[in-house]
Amino acid sequence: MSEGKGKQRSRARETRRRIIEAAGALFVEQGYGATKLQEIADRAGVAVQTIYFVFRNKPSLLKELVDVAIAGDDEPVPTMDRPWFTEVLTAPTAGSALASLVAGTRATLERVAAVHEMVRAATAANPEIRDLWPDGADPRYTVLSAAATSLAGKPGARPAVPAGEAADIVYAVLSPELFLVLTRDRSWSPAKWERWAHDTLASQLLADGAPRPTRP
Repeated sequence: MSEGKGKQRSRARETRRRIIEAAGALFVEQGYGATKLQEIADRAGVAVQTIYFVFRNKPSLLKELVDVAIAGDDEPVPTMDRPWFTEVLTAPTAGSALASLVAGTRATLERVAAVHEMVRAATAANPEIRDLWPDGADPRYTVLSAAATSLAGKPGARPAVPAGEAADIVYAVLSPELFLVLTRDRSWSPAKWERWAHDTLASQLLADGAPRPTRP
């Protein structure tokens, strides 16, 4: 790639990032339906035509925002191929797997919990955006179920808890809704939430006396 093309691609990526950040802030502050593309363009410092060129329309921008919030970047790497999730699957014990899972989920929820709430409200008020996420398995449940199944098969897991039940427990405790109740509504720090989530899940999923890594 020539130096000129490299700089052009870098500028395009930076423009895309600014638009997504502006959209995320405004959608959460004002709601999806109330936010105009011109407002996003003004906050991002671009022409509104640029948004149409890069994302085509407002629903596509919302979909990209959600994808980036979940992943933490715009790289086309699925969550289950991310390093933090690989740590969960390859951890030698259930205790170390749980610590990696809660830490990785905290990082994700700090980015996506408020966006998730906004999307739920937007979907209820704007049925047309439901097509952005076709009916099927909940991606969050799919990821957490894989983690819980892996954890349940490691040394130190509580043997009486079936993998399916473990997945349900993890899915509930690590939910964006509960994260917002505690960190936003009750003013817990994310670190306090992480300690609570870890201890709550450890009491349910780890065998008595199983080694438990030091938490932050």
